[in-house]
Amino acid sequence: MSGILVLYGLSYFLINRPMMGVAMRAEAIAFDRYDTLQDDACEQRIIEAKAALGKRAVILAHHYQRADVYKHADLTGDSLKLSRLAAGTDADYLVFCGVHFMAEVADILSKPEQIAILPDLAAGCSMADMANVSKVERAWRELAEVLEPDEIITPVTYINSAADLKAFCGEHGGIVCTSSNAVKILQWSFSRREKVLFFPDQHLGRWSGHKLGIPLDEMPVWDFDEPMGGLTPEQIRKAKILLWKGHCSVHQMFQPQHILKFRNQHPDGKVISHPECSFEVCKNSDYVGSTEYIINTIRDAEKGTRWLVGTELNLVGRIAEEFKPEGKIVQFMSPLVCMCSTMARIDPQHLAWTLENLVAGKVVNQIKVPVAEAKLAKVALERMLEAS
Repeated sequence: MSGILVLYGLSYFLINRPMMGVAMRAEAIAFDRYDTLQDDACEQRIIEAKAALGKRAVILAHHYQRADVYKHADLTGDSLKLSRLAAGTDADYLVFCGVHFMAEVADILSKPEQIAILPDLAAGCSMADMANVSKVERAWRELAEVLEPDEIITPVTYINSAADLKAFCGEHGGIVCTSSNAVKILQWSFSRREKVLFFPDQHLGRWSGHKLGIPLDEMPVWDFDEPMGGLTPEQIRKAKILLWKGHCSVHQMFQPQHILKFRNQHPDGKVISHPECSFEVCKNSDYVGSTEYIINTIRDAEKGTRWLVGTELNLVGRIAEEFKPEGKIVQFMSPLVCMCSTMARIDPQHLAWTLENLVAGKVVNQIKVPVAEAKLAKVALERMLEAS
């Protein structure tokens, strides 16, 4: 059973809520003292709390994190890089400025005595919520009506998923992937079984399969709201990759017409996109890759180049400022504001509250994945790290 484990006084209560565990002491400093603090005041208090904690606490931040939080991070990166960093740090407290699945990964890969913390429990991921273990288990049972899934299908979950889905993959011979290594993970999967069930992001799965030369008609979408995924037995047998009907709410906003307009205005410009974008956007881009790949590609480019970037707004703004002195012009792909609003819930107020509680010897918002679930999820994560 997945749930949140809440430590309240001397009693434990299991609250039926999927995806993560939370341990919290009753005597913690209340957040309402911080809710109305100005950002400048929070910044100073964060700096002072970090100094007081020293090496006992490390702050990890994803590239999509808002700037006023990101600047306090000790370690930054994309999901794969942060997975490795979380596994390698010796700090007592891993304060994860990302979203819930990232903090779960930190808990799973860290040492038993280390404590993973998410400053705001509302920092979730809409894509991760599009696949849950009950729907995946139902899909597995339905697939068993057509073939033997544990012999023929490798389940692959994008790291943007709950711990129980990673555990499902660990139990069924599957693996985790990130946007950095999805192609390599698919190769690993096909070396073991002839088909893949890829969830929750159909776009990453489709683009990665395309990179391996798999035709689009052999990558049908599994609609979890329809019996048998809305597919016929013939379609299932023909499929090489079954793509879960999920997507990123940020990257779906980028459209091919944004690229066309840019190319008409700047024929010498370059387009780079994240593989969570639609197939049409990726196909019309010059480069496609993870956030880490996007940063490194623009960093290594010639001075004075112009770029259209299809990924989250906070990251694009940060890149634009970083490379402006080199004469590089970095533009955001969409005319609309496309930012990871759930990650942005971790603000300076929540970070200050979290750190000052640690200084006072109190842990808030600890993420603790249930032991049996964590063990299986770690199998899938370690397969990924070894295959990468």
